[in-house]
Amino acid sequence: MSKYDVQCLWDLGAQLGEGPLWVAEQQRLYFVDLKSKTLHAFDTETGQRHAWEMPDYVCWLIARADGDGFMAGLRHGIARVWLEPELRIDYIAHPFAPGSDLRLNDAKVDSAGRIWAGSMHNTDYAQAVGALFLLDKDLSLTVADAGYHICNGPTFSLDGATMFHTDSFEGRIYAYPLAADATLGEPRVWRQFAEGEGSPDGMTVDSEGCVWVAQWGGGRVCRYSPDGDLLDTIRVPVRNPASCTFGGPDFKTLFITTASEDNTPEQLKEFPLTGGLFSVRVDVAGIPAARFG
Repeated sequence: MSKYDVQCLWDLGAQLGEGPLWVAEQQRLYFVDLKSKTLHAFDTETGQRHAWEMPDYVCWLIARADGDGFMAGLRHGIARVWLEPELRIDYIAHPFAPGSDLRLNDAKVDSAGRIWAGSMHNTDYAQAVGALFLLDKDLSLTVADAGYHICNGPTFSLDGATMFHTDSFEGRIYAYPLAADATLGEPRVWRQFAEGEGSPDGMTVDSEGCVWVAQWGGGRVCRYSPDGDLLDTIRVPVRNPASCTFGGPDFKTLFITTASEDNTPEQLKEFPLTGGLFSVRVDVAGIPAARFG
């Protein structure tokens, strides 16, 4: 029997639940249902639920260091977003032209306050046309690397000197040396996932420097040492865990988003909580997410 008690906080049946973001001062978890064009939030102290309908796919949300709204990735552009008192969206970069078959997918902030955002083809995942973008604090956008199928992650070592980044299509996580000036060194394969393990998707790092990986198709979130050795496994009652992050007052709650897409009717019947938002208490605390700016 597993030592972990995985709880479903919200059985919302998300098509593609991604991008969990914990905002400590609100005791609130934000996350997206990417293809349903909806940003969600869950207040852990009250159980209150919130939703904002977005004009297009919403791929990720990142808190700003100045506390004035958020940064968000939509299908074709990066925007500054305010949610209250009403939704406002101000685009600041367009990596792709409107109508492009390419879209943004996942993003995180490094310890210096810069956004690293990946992209992919919207439908044909076999095309290696995805890129890894860097949005610097001066709002300049550059391509840091290219040739990906499905960009996921990224996450960073505790000292900020390594970026872990995933190509989910290849079942592979890369480790990049990351310099203080944001220069990327030559990547190495940090872990290659075998058939049956699931494909690596969203990631986060805990306070011991270990990497937690949601494994799409594998029904689990796993903890790996900084060298990529498997240390622990949390079974989730769905096929497709998509991403994870730490939160709660002590950062010992792991929140897990999941997806109902890529499931047969039989699989949805077998896993009725598919697409739900889950939480589980763990022994090692996470760390607060870095903020942009």
